[in-house]
Parts: sequence; C-alpha cells; structure tokens
Amino acid sequence: MADDNFYMKQALSEARKAADRGEVPVGAVVVCRDRIIARAHNLTETLNDVTAHAEMQAITAAANALGGKYLNDCTLYVTVEPCVMCAGAIAWAQMGKVVFGAADEKRGFLKYAPEALHPKTELVQGVLADECAGLMKDFFRKRR
Repeated sequence: MADDNFYMKQALSEARKAADRGEVPVGAVVVCRDRIIARAHNLTETLNDVTAHAEMQAITAAANALGGKYLNDCTLYVTVEPCVMCAGAIAWAQMGKVVFGAADEKRGFLKYAPEALHPKTELVQGVLADECAGLMKDFFRKRR
C-alpha cells in the first residue's frame, strides 16, 4: 500500500506537466482503493477556462472512471491548497479525504471558507510542502 508521499509525488509529476505547457504548476491525482483512478493538472490557459483547475479536472475524471458523482471512498492529492471553487466541488463530490502540499495563503479555501469541505472529509496538509511550493515559486520567478 502506497503512502501520502508516493501519491503526492504523482501529483507533482502532473504539476510539472502543467508547467511544461505554460500552465500554473498544480497537479492532482485521485486514489480509490489504493489505485490511481484520475490524473490531472491545470488547463486554464490551454482550454481558456478559469474553471479548468487540476482539482476540477481530476474530480470529473474520477467520477467518469467510477461511473458516479460521489467520491466518498476516494482521496484527492493536490500539490497546492484548493481554492474556494475547488473546495466547493470537492464538497459536492463528498471526497473522503483531501491531501495537499503547499498552503495558498492568498487564494486558498482555508482563508476564505474553512468549512467548505464536506463534514466527513478528512484533510491532511503539508505533504511534501517544500517541493510543492518550490515548483510554484520557480514557475513564477521564470515568468517575471
């Protein structure tokens, strides 16, 4: 059975794919019964869609993989703290667990809507946080 670090490394791989495409480097994977059922990264620039965050893409792919909209037996691994929009989608999907790497003090849901997740959703923060934050910092440093 893989651990949180293993799956966060998978999400980091997705984040690097986003960066390679000129997207903000956020990556996500959804795990169900110790198996990755969805992989995604930001596609907001590619799709010209402000809602195309990694989490939203991963939730849609996971729901399609399972054939249902509720993901209560699943864990979402995402490299950066979800925004309020994504937290709302995570709540509607009734995600069983959310694990994120780097905190997002400017736009993260914990600042604006700390109760946004479903009450039964377990939250784990800070997994590989330095590596996740470093990827974001490097991306924005190169763009300036």
